[in-house]
Amino acid sequence: MERKGNLMTYRPDIKVLDATVRDGGLVNNFRFTDEFVKSLYLTNIRAGVDYMEMGYLADTDIFKPEDFGDWKFCKEESIRRIVGNNDTDMKLSVMADVGRANLQRDLHPKEESVLDMVRVATYINTMPAAIEMIEYAHNLGYETTCNIMAISKADTNDIEEALSLLVNSSVNAVYIVDSYGALFPEQIQKLSQMYVGAMEQAGKLVGIHAHNNQQMAFANTVEACSMGASYLDATIGSMGRGAGNCAMELLLGFLKNPKYNLAPVLKFYEEHILKLKEDGLKWGYDVQYLLTGKMNLHPSSAIAFTAENRTDYSDFYHQLFDLE
Repeated sequence: MERKGNLMTYRPDIKVLDATVRDGGLVNNFRFTDEFVKSLYLTNIRAGVDYMEMGYLADTDIFKPEDFGDWKFCKEESIRRIVGNNDTDMKLSVMADVGRANLQRDLHPKEESVLDMVRVATYINTMPAAIEMIEYAHNLGYETTCNIMAISKADTNDIEEALSLLVNSSVNAVYIVDSYGALFPEQIQKLSQMYVGAMEQAGKLVGIHAHNNQQMAFANTVEACSMGASYLDATIGSMGRGAGNCAMELLLGFLKNPKYNLAPVLKFYEEHILKLKEDGLKWGYDVQYLLTGKMNLHPSSAIAFTAENRTDYSDFYHQLFDLE
């Protein structure tokens, strides 16, 4: 499969999705101020971002509302408080995890909602449940994606089987998700070829959501893009769980479509991201995240290491062998 496009051109199929509130919410339990979310919304519009993810559609029977901010649950009234009727070209999305969302209760029909897209997050072994959720959201009128998490842990045969199921579903796009930040561009290239090869025949698109444990999130996003991925996730300041994600400022600086404008993102970084860091929120590349990424492990142990202000990296490295 040949690369698509080159460094001097742009592809009209590329869609940039901002996941700052959703993935970044994992850093502060989604306790963003309305000022922050409104400013981010306006920034994304000015920057030409195609989709803004407002957060999760989490089940309040599982997660206590008092333990989280509004963007863990993305109630319609919360979203409209920020965006009104969203009379803009930018679309809005929400993420629903298999086993952690109640779409039948919490997702309104599209004509009653300001949302445009539902992204269903699943592990490879819960694909039937994911497809059931995708079909439900599709029948309510939404665009849908399937975000297959922790793909670095999945067997190739299982991936191929999952893709074959998705080809025959109503999903609009399927995401490569490097949840553990374990993958390198050569591996992303092969996965992109597999995903694009399967989805193109059905008129479906491919996306990439990368984590930065080994400082590969941007490189992996560019690699997937060059191999035909159309949906590109990013967060401002790389804000996201643990090591964070592909940085929006890097991605918009790379893309050649003149609709994208880097300046508003830099202004938001200056006015809001720096303040979060000054207030003590921690995310982004550090050695402990490098180590869990290198060993293809969930970053939970590295997150705990960070919270305890530990710096005994060598001891931590040896402890990780017991988790493999």
